[in-house]
Amino acid sequence: MNTQKFLISGIIGGIVSFFAGFLIYGLLLMDFFTKNAGTATGTMKAQADFVWWALVAGSICQGLLLSYIFNKWANINSFGAGATAGAVISFFVTAGFDLTMFATSNLSTLTGTCVDIIAGTVMGAIVGAAVGMANGMGSKKAV
Repeated sequence: MNTQKFLISGIIGGIVSFFAGFLIYGLLLMDFFTKNAGTATGTMKAQADFVWWALVAGSICQGLLLSYIFNKWANINSFGAGATAGAVISFFVTAGFDLTMFATSNLSTLTGTCVDIIAGTVMGAIVGAAVGMANGMGSKKAV
């Protein structure tokens, strides 16, 4: 595995993850998730109370996860293949986490859980496309 390519495409994926998360969760679906919260109270932080370093680190980890899989095992180096693989991987990761949390906590309604799985899958496709494209930079497969 090319460590430099892994780090560069992973960091690019992390940056895309951060901004895609802001767009999807912070703007488009914020009101929806507020209305579809479970019965647990006081679980959401106001934006002013966010732990920003952890949010950035989580986004970078998402980008690095896809970059590692794409570079180490899958040799994914195009926009389309990255989007497809990112969507599939993110679907299973998000569904596994969200359904477990739905089964064991009161953080979200079933509707909120299902929409979060869809949103996580879309976000994974976006991040995967960026990582795949970054992996293919310098080759004819990048498009």
